[in-house]
Amino acid sequence: MNDGQVNGGFESSEPKMEPKRSSQISLPPANNKAALDNIDDTDLEAEPPERMVWSNNIEFLMSCIATSVGLGNVWRFPFIAYQNGGGAFLVPYVIVLLLVGKPVYYLECVLGQFSSRNSVKVWSISPAMKGTGYAQAAGCGYILSYYVVICGLCLYYLAMSFQATLPWAICQPEWENCVPSDPTLAASVNNITNGTSSAQLYFLRTVLQQSDGIEGGLGAPIWYLVLCLFIAWLMVFGVVARGVKSSGKAAYFLALFPYVVMITLFITTIILPGATDGILFFVTPQWAKLLELGVWYSAVTQVFFSLTVCTGPIIMFSSYNGFRHNIYRDAWIVTTLDTFTSFLSGCTIFGILGNLAYELNSEVGDVVGAGGTSLAFISYPDAIAKTFQPQLFSVLFFLMMSVLGIGSSVALLSTFNTLAMDAFPRVPTVYMSAMTCSCGFLLGLVYCTPGGQYILELVDHYGGTFLVLFCAISELAGVFWIYGLENLCLDIEFMLGKKTGAYWRLCWGVITPAIMTTVFFYALLASNNLVFGDNYVYPTAGYVSGYLMLFLGMTFVPIGIGFSLYKYRTGTFSETIKKAFHSKPSWGPRSPRERREWMQFKAEAKALRQKMNTSRVKHLWYSITGAYRRNIN
Repeated sequence: MNDGQVNGGFESSEPKMEPKRSSQISLPPANNKAALDNIDDTDLEAEPPERMVWSNNIEFLMSCIATSVGLGNVWRFPFIAYQNGGGAFLVPYVIVLLLVGKPVYYLECVLGQFSSRNSVKVWSISPAMKGTGYAQAAGCGYILSYYVVICGLCLYYLAMSFQATLPWAICQPEWENCVPSDPTLAASVNNITNGTSSAQLYFLRTVLQQSDGIEGGLGAPIWYLVLCLFIAWLMVFGVVARGVKSSGKAAYFLALFPYVVMITLFITTIILPGATDGILFFVTPQWAKLLELGVWYSAVTQVFFSLTVCTGPIIMFSSYNGFRHNIYRDAWIVTTLDTFTSFLSGCTIFGILGNLAYELNSEVGDVVGAGGTSLAFISYPDAIAKTFQPQLFSVLFFLMMSVLGIGSSVALLSTFNTLAMDAFPRVPTVYMSAMTCSCGFLLGLVYCTPGGQYILELVDHYGGTFLVLFCAISELAGVFWIYGLENLCLDIEFMLGKKTGAYWRLCWGVITPAIMTTVFFYALLASNNLVFGDNYVYPTAGYVSGYLMLFLGMTFVPIGIGFSLYKYRTGTFSETIKKAFHSKPSWGPRSPRERREWMQFKAEAKALRQKMNTSRVKHLWYSITGAYRRNIN
């Protein structure tokens, strides 16, 4: 680029090196090969301070599986699919996964491993976009605030599973039109039309004590939900306080145990009467739904929530990898396994719905009227009550749910801790973790009230969905339209020895940003107001609070840009822009020796591009298609 210009999309912008400081190893500019050859090898041997790494490569893979395969697959995916026509949702979900989910997941794996930096410090790639890291941390905090509450509900059901008779399998005298979930008791109930399962009534009336709305206030926290929330946070703290070494060991159990129970429950479900009808309802597409942008919006949000991208954990975990680790393979494994888990969970859930419809003489689409967490805490418990060993299956299932939730919560909290540890580096990790867990527990009390589920839906919709989409757009712009697509592909080639194919380049450069931008503005401008369940409309104050949460997180990005422009101000505005958005001299591999090799590699690649003497339009085309590197061995 010429002086005074900002990277115009895919332009390759080589990082500039500042003069050497006493405490910093300095490397000369990448286009000065002679200077590279004159670097003192003794300086290259001066390794930076040690950073924790995984004990082995499998720990990283298990940690990513434990993070991405979580409650979103069991609790959120079936409900989102149910809301969007069942089988019709599968088509846009798979398309969005291929065009958005996998590219963004692989991108975050690359950023973390290449730089060995957390989700905030990684923005040395473009300092003005550092606010994106803080916005992602805010979104992570929103999700974490209610995610551990779901874990607490799982622990409550786990404790109740040890009773001689499952409490949700029987009807209480005050429940009208109740159909017991226990099949031996249901046979004795006659002449009930439009009945409600005892599992649903137990969850709404006994566990949540759910109010009819929040106009009259939320109510006081329910003591047993508060206790379960405290235990859940205590478990999260027990893993986080010991660092990545212990969490890597725990990841084996957190990642693998849920599949044993999930597959067992699926096999048990498909033999229930009516289960086939439910599964067919799930997998049969309604093609007209493909024309509704709302379905595509739901697919994008579910992919992001399920894979846990654009909130920080993937960048953080990848930063503990060795520089040459095969992150490409792991990204494909995790994203594919996550999708398989969602489909398995969906088939199981809709098999249960089919059985419920059979028992209640209703249609599959009519058996679940409530939203939010109802599918996980109504449909699954109802099916468990019908098994030949209900207590055993209940213990296994809610233990699995607890494990899934704790695994993802650990990753979310570890990411959120990054901000606090960067701000107060002298505070020991155990004390910082104790403080953040305590804050999370106090925030979670609002969800333990009779009106808590209404607040959960608001936070999930505005803070855990809208904000994450905005962070994704900001991340893609900062990496590909400021740092440069060709630059990142060269970094990947140097790190992995693998040229980036046209699929990744086309998605990163054009398709993924276009889809994300379209979906975000559609959702922001054209979507209807959030409705809880089937018909509850929030008061105006509820919607105002939701948008305030969203815009509070979004403002981190413009604030970060403004701060960088002030910090890097020069005599001219164009030079200030260039300096604020240009990658820092510290950007690159952590090891000085690998950094020198990287600078040499980038210098040679730049020289080859300059020989081709392409126009800007042709440069964009070459960047997207990979033509620059096509004939390089």
